[in-house]
Amino acid sequence: MEVVLEILKYTIPSIVIFVGMYFILNSFLDSEERKRQLKHRTDNSKLITPIKLQAFERMILFLERINLSNLVMRTYANGMTAKALQSKMHASIREEYEHNIALQLYIPNNTWKMIRSSKEETIKVINNCADQLNDDASGLELSQFILELVGKVETTPTEIAIDALKNEVVKAF
Repeated sequence: MEVVLEILKYTIPSIVIFVGMYFILNSFLDSEERKRQLKHRTDNSKLITPIKLQAFERMILFLERINLSNLVMRTYANGMTAKALQSKMHASIREEYEHNIALQLYIPNNTWKMIRSSKEETIKVINNCADQLNDDASGLELSQFILELVGKVETTPTEIAIDALKNEVVKAF
């Protein structure tokens, strides 16, 4: 019996110290892991934030470039037919969109949907205006018709998408 008490006298404190050290060490390692993850997120944020901001800038540039009044001014050339102007505007929108499509990675889904919708609405307006003209209409007639229509509308789809992008930037930064 005395031997058992001697053994317990040494083993119980050892077990208590072992359990205590286990919890202290476990707590320390958890704390270090949280610090490492926080540092990793901070470092990633430093890398991604400028890229994300650049994505927002490029999408605003895209929307400005497909804004109907800017698009007409940029694509119209003297002597164009309405069909040629329509085709050139479609090609310009498609090229701009394809050039910037990867930026959706950095832009929230609902805002990206607005951007895509803005592009589609712009194409619809171009098509509707072209359909209302005669087949032999000039590019000048189409451009004037589009510009008149833009002048009558309070806000264009591109302006709505630009406002959404600006709001996302304010939320993000």
